[in-house]
Amino acid sequence: MKHNLYTEIDPDVMRQFFRHKSRNQNDKLTTVKEAVARYLKDGDYLAVGGFGTNRIPTALLHEVVRQGKKNLALSGHTATHDFQILAAGKCINRCDAAYIVGLEARGLSPNARKQCQDGDIELVEWTNYTLALRYRAAAMGISYIPARVMLGTDTYNEGACKTVTCPYTAKKLLAVPPLYPDVAFIHVHRADKYGNSQIDGIIVSDTDIARAAKHVIISCEEIIEEDVIRKDPSRTAIPWFYVDALVHVPYGSYPGNMPYCYFSDEEHLKEWLAVETDEDKFRKFLEDNIYGISDFSDYLKKRGGVKRLKELEDIEHLQVKTYE
Repeated sequence: MKHNLYTEIDPDVMRQFFRHKSRNQNDKLTTVKEAVARYLKDGDYLAVGGFGTNRIPTALLHEVVRQGKKNLALSGHTATHDFQILAAGKCINRCDAAYIVGLEARGLSPNARKQCQDGDIELVEWTNYTLALRYRAAAMGISYIPARVMLGTDTYNEGACKTVTCPYTAKKLLAVPPLYPDVAFIHVHRADKYGNSQIDGIIVSDTDIARAAKHVIISCEEIIEEDVIRKDPSRTAIPWFYVDALVHVPYGSYPGNMPYCYFSDEEHLKEWLAVETDEDKFRKFLEDNIYGISDFSDYLKKRGGVKRLKELEDIEHLQVKTYE
């Protein structure tokens, strides 16, 4: 069964929005609470940067749950713990899904799986590649990108893509439409106060996501001076004129992995999966770790604070050294 698209796909319509978006180079620093309250509204389409449990904007996602945002759409471009968090808060009711519910080798989220199976979250099927192409089409300002994937598969049958005939070869091609999120959350290694952002390691689709989204909220491990950005501008993955808000959140990807900084907290992720099988335990777990705390720093303290974070740093640094 073919599905509908969740977002506007006409690049000319979106061009009118971006034409009026401020490009002022002003100080973007704010708080997690203010950024989420100001830019993310009930019913919005949310895109999350990173990949799997790597470089996810956990602090921002916790705040979405705390503020009780509802009826959100999500791009499930290998959404693991981020999908799990939003499902825990019952924040999403539709999803463009490439990879969701599973936390890779760690197992499946029982709560997220149940919401999908019960129909609480409507799903439209894609592949990781086609979702990446959707962001690329939006970033390019074109109405579709031709591709040779998904044809003849159930993913195509349960998706929203159409086909076109190549004007040169007369062959059938997939026409992958653009994806323009209302809001994007992206966690980076460092940024200056204007939002110029540097990312170490794989970027995946984050540069295209930043160009495609109406509003971009950056969370970062470290605030650096503008002079550092100017010394090596080639390191700037996301420039300031795409960014609406910037929040400084050290360890903001925890319990996910931040490449070259700290490893994922596998014990905590295992605990998440375990408590979801018991409704009472899960409710208490969410109260202890999200609803009942004031900000992300309190969450980190509850999870072992400086001692635990140092352990995760040591694990990551050992991994990096092993593969050098």
